[in-house]
Amino acid sequence: MGPGRRVLLLGEGNFSFAAALCGAAAAARLVATCYEGEEEVAGRALAAENIRRLRGRGAEVLFSVDCTKLKDYFLPADRAFSCIYFNFPHCGRKAGVVKNRELLAQFFSSCAEVLAEKGEVHVALCNGQGGTPADRPRRAWHNSWQIVAVAAGAGFILSDVHPFNAENIHGYKCTGYRSQDKSFSVEGALNHIFTRSTPLRCLKPMICQTEWGNRKFSFQVPQVLVDKINRGFLELNSEHPVRTVKEKLTAVLRQAFPIQSIDCSLLLLHQGHINGVCHSNVFWIAPNTEQNASTEQMANGPANTVLFSHLDFCKDTDKNSWMKIQQGNLLSEQYFLRPSLLLYVQTLIERAAFLPGTLYVLSGPVFRKCLISAHSLPVFHEVVFVCAADKGMENSCIQMLVDTIRSGIYSLHQTVSGCKLNVTLQEATSFETTELNDFAAFEAQVTKIQHFVCVETDALGSCEKGCCVGTVSTVCDGPESSDLVAVCASVNLDLLAMLICGIADWRMLWTSDERFLSQFPGGELRLFKSFSLYPPSYVHDVSFWVPDREQFDGVAFHTIARQVSHDMVVSIQLIDSFQHSETARKSLCYRLTYQSCDKALSCQEVAEMQLLFRKEIQRCLRVTLR
Repeated sequence: MGPGRRVLLLGEGNFSFAAALCGAAAAARLVATCYEGEEEVAGRALAAENIRRLRGRGAEVLFSVDCTKLKDYFLPADRAFSCIYFNFPHCGRKAGVVKNRELLAQFFSSCAEVLAEKGEVHVALCNGQGGTPADRPRRAWHNSWQIVAVAAGAGFILSDVHPFNAENIHGYKCTGYRSQDKSFSVEGALNHIFTRSTPLRCLKPMICQTEWGNRKFSFQVPQVLVDKINRGFLELNSEHPVRTVKEKLTAVLRQAFPIQSIDCSLLLLHQGHINGVCHSNVFWIAPNTEQNASTEQMANGPANTVLFSHLDFCKDTDKNSWMKIQQGNLLSEQYFLRPSLLLYVQTLIERAAFLPGTLYVLSGPVFRKCLISAHSLPVFHEVVFVCAADKGMENSCIQMLVDTIRSGIYSLHQTVSGCKLNVTLQEATSFETTELNDFAAFEAQVTKIQHFVCVETDALGSCEKGCCVGTVSTVCDGPESSDLVAVCASVNLDLLAMLICGIADWRMLWTSDERFLSQFPGGELRLFKSFSLYPPSYVHDVSFWVPDREQFDGVAFHTIARQVSHDMVVSIQLIDSFQHSETARKSLCYRLTYQSCDKALSCQEVAEMQLLFRKEIQRCLRVTLR
């Protein structure tokens, strides 16, 4: 305990823990409390002796303190405790798990009112009570105190858990068995350390500006992307691991090729049609007309600015435009957020300055609608390396490029110890479409892939074996009447950073919690240690009738779930499908699992998200809820 730290101890039956802590942390200012009155406690010899020791060392001792009403005992200036300890809380006597959950819920809510912003709450529980995977053995969830879910209701996340070794605490004697001055077994007990979560943010609509030639474009960012646009992960002053991966990989390639970066010329919006790409997988941006542009936008927009709105999954928003997209009849004035940087390769190689032997580097965020899974990223950072090769020599160029990228990935891995890694080059013909992750499957729609770059690692468990992080292809011939062929390699920087640093969930890359970037000081790559352990998950089902004569849009369904839950839905499973024998109407039943990787998520918040989700699928997809 550092100097100036103020520590609060609750539920001290005989004050032996407080006395031991006071001796070990002399510089801290301790406030030791108990629930009983002073007369009752003073009658117990051990307690009386410990109280004398505490007061002799300058600690404050309070009696009759209710852990559910902490702010009532301290003035506002005295409420910023650095640490709060509550060892083996219990309602008393034979209280069941429900009553003890209620006690913890009120306790955590009370802690939120007296804890410093970066303070900690330590709760010691007997083996099995917490209900987390750290318990050995682990109780059934319904028979535990569900401590992570209870704490989440007050805005706390479990940041650490370790054994409560009572034998190592000098003079400590746990008492209070069934509200008596009797000891109880603490073998296998665990100390749970909670910290404040960053709050769930209410995201307001965002207008983004970009330029196209001498014209400026303003467009409404799709709501599901509002907190992910313009984050600057790849900027020069960024210490984000995604940028570090890109810079280190490029540095290795620079040893084999002269490098030219052209990131600054890339636009967020792309115009026209993408051959082979499913239209429901891109974020369409439609020009605003005088009828659908807001008064404020029309009044404030400069004369040379074209206003756009997001043409989302809600068909009723702009039915004509939606139907044209569905039928593939795209108008020239329709735009979409770039789903891949490979779309810019053709423009690059048509430039007169496209020099043979030079490796051109394009990088930036790309945006795709996709189904929900741990490695399906609606936005990620892509880097594309493009090189010109003489016709007939493209295979040797591909080999050289792939070998250098493989060397770069191994070089990245060497900076992070603790996990095994293997990089393989797989022929595109050896993969079935169903075996590809979303990144690889989409790239295969954009261009003809010859090879997939796959990374195997044990950092994230066996389910991550052979994750495709890159593709290699010959996109097209060079300029007309040229004997050059363009060879390019695309790498998903986010997936690669996750595999290198052991980050299990893509959402963690986008967290606003400073505890993420603090683990990569100066951009140094390290194995990531999660600051939110065993986050609670919540399951909700929804069933509905699909509109007659319409194909159900699964991608839109998942995108709505992403939007209303702020990316808190981690799984959507079809659990039942039924067709009425008489009307031929089709009914679907889906199971949604909500879970946050970095924030406290309560059952009440999830219930509100599920209610909004039901309303939105009814409004946007025209389903009939059952």
